[in-house]
Amino acid sequence: MNSAILRIEPGATVMANVSNDTRWQAVIARDGESDGKFVFAVSSTGVYCRPSCPSKRPKRENVSFFVRPHDAERAGFRECLRCRPKAVVGNPRQRLVKAMCRYIEQHLDEPLTLANLSAEFRQSAFHLQRTFKAVLGITPKQYADSCRMRGFRQKLKAGHSVTRAMHDAGYSSTSRLYSRTASELGMEPAKYRRGAIAASIRYTCGDSPLGRMLIAATDKGICSIQFADSDEELEQALRQEFPFAVRRRDDAELASCADMVIRKMSGSAPAESLPLDIRATAFQRRVWSYLQSLGLGETKSYSEVAKAIRRPSAVRAVARACATNPVAIVIPCHRVVRSDGESGGYRWGMQRKEKLLQMEAAK
Repeated sequence: MNSAILRIEPGATVMANVSNDTRWQAVIARDGESDGKFVFAVSSTGVYCRPSCPSKRPKRENVSFFVRPHDAERAGFRECLRCRPKAVVGNPRQRLVKAMCRYIEQHLDEPLTLANLSAEFRQSAFHLQRTFKAVLGITPKQYADSCRMRGFRQKLKAGHSVTRAMHDAGYSSTSRLYSRTASELGMEPAKYRRGAIAASIRYTCGDSPLGRMLIAATDKGICSIQFADSDEELEQALRQEFPFAVRRRDDAELASCADMVIRKMSGSAPAESLPLDIRATAFQRRVWSYLQSLGLGETKSYSEVAKAIRRPSAVRAVARACATNPVAIVIPCHRVVRSDGESGGYRWGMQRKEKLLQMEAAK
């Protein structure tokens, strides 16, 4: 290694320019093999990353290289929340779980047992199960189930037959598949295929304190709650979500649901929940279930939600789960705010989020 060292602050070391051209090429190439060998820091953002970070490449003149994350932090930089360089370099549990995830993804067509994992990773089944759940919040089996269902949904949306999608996703029998589709897909596989083809979805549009509101439902429960400035925007969004469904406006039948949602906004709705018919990954379910446990007017930061579901490093994933919530209000993603006290983003617009929070705070 090059022995020349530049001092940024006492104790913080940055690599000199002799070998920095090679490191910069690794950053440009997003070279995963270089992860753990060094980190790069960006002066314009104050963030340091691992070489394979998927973020946009910075200007070369804004980049410095450090041997370790600790050195970058002592120089005043903070860890990138997207690529988590410290998890790659200094957390053996994270590396183990990442390796287990890759193994599971490559063997979805085989029965997954803790005994198999134990033999593959040469550690006790108890230790592997406990470590996996501590890091991801779910068991290896639940992770495998989520991977299979995700692959199955993708194949169906691509237009493949249910049988082909089933086998490609790693399901060994139709009984195993159909035992999960009610909760995961919200409808039978044949109906979910190609955007819920032939599914019957009723909807209504009406006024609310947040502007025009659309509520859509299947026979099993509410599948969509949206806000916009006009009915045309709402109906277009519903078509995009369920492009091949049989959609029928039914104001009279859904009037009670609309009234319940409006009363939930003001905090005057009864405690019982509206029936839902929504699709979710295992991670989304954890986030959404936690949000439903929050009291009226109670807010949490994205990092607090991540910690509460035992995924402290998954702050960005929590934000994505909030952004993809299909049923506004009923799953109160508006109660998740930034750690600095600002309201943060909201799928239906910042003004609506701030108004919701003001309405709840007034109760």
